[in-house]
Amino acid sequence: MNILVIGGGGMVGVKLINRLAKDGKLGGTPISKIIRHDVVLSPPPPASAFPIETLIGDLSTPGEAEKLVVLKPDVIFHLAAIVSGEAEADFEKGYRINLDGTRYLFEAIRKAGGGYKPKVIFTSSIAVFGAPFPEAIPDEFFNTPLTSYGTQKTICELLLADYSRRGFFDGVGLRFPTICVRPGKPNLAASGFFSNIIREPLAGQEAVLPVPEDVRHWHASPRAAVGFLIHAATMDTAALGARRNVTLPGVSCTVGEQIEALRKVAGDRVVARIKREPNETIMKIVAGWPRNFEARRGRELGFKAENSFEEIIRVHIEDELGGKIA
Repeated sequence: MNILVIGGGGMVGVKLINRLAKDGKLGGTPISKIIRHDVVLSPPPPASAFPIETLIGDLSTPGEAEKLVVLKPDVIFHLAAIVSGEAEADFEKGYRINLDGTRYLFEAIRKAGGGYKPKVIFTSSIAVFGAPFPEAIPDEFFNTPLTSYGTQKTICELLLADYSRRGFFDGVGLRFPTICVRPGKPNLAASGFFSNIIREPLAGQEAVLPVPEDVRHWHASPRAAVGFLIHAATMDTAALGARRNVTLPGVSCTVGEQIEALRKVAGDRVVARIKREPNETIMKIVAGWPRNFEARRGRELGFKAENSFEEIIRVHIEDELGGKIA
């Protein structure tokens, strides 16, 4: 089995490749090769029993998708995107990267011919939904995104469903919760503070909280994100029917509950490193985001996430900090 990871230099892409290299198989089938693609040089590949090839390029550049599809990967993980805050700040770049790049990929697969029909796993987002919301958003809730990022992801979801219906590929769209706690440095995502207020204090640094503590959101860990991708790549897609896009399970909690979970795990001294600095721009963006989901269909399809935010923090400490708190 040959696997292509587009966006392989990003946080989730790196973790996915590390997991695949460790397992050596996907759904019981031995992996023969992984191709990782991104716009920047990825970190060194992990040790593996099979070759891991690195390609550098921009998926939104005409002709780039064809270079990848000609390699005929059996499974394509499409993780490449610019994040929500950047897509809102730069309208043209958001549509070029998040929409045009995805459509170029889908079109390259369609035109490949010769019976080529890969499995395509596309990372969407809960940003496809927009306010007003019920207490918990059901699986049948309509898509009315209130950001450019959410709109771009919604269009890609529709394309994925239609190209799958037409038999060009076997697609699964995953509406990721906000992935928290993200390792590394802060990024341009408007949701970045959800991770920042946990990651930096645990590392002995101050963090800025730009929103009120009553802001509620939907979370899952990076470990859960990798699990989502692997399950999507190995599941029987007949269970999806025509509804190819799935809202994934997660943990709904307020920022205040996040902070209390941090206090329970790490104590008052760590929590004291969080500084309140209200940011009207971020508060406006966050006000249109979903807060809670039923996610019944995702769980019935076999997707799994954490059961509490405290568990998410402990996953971060175990996976990123070697079990130690600064």
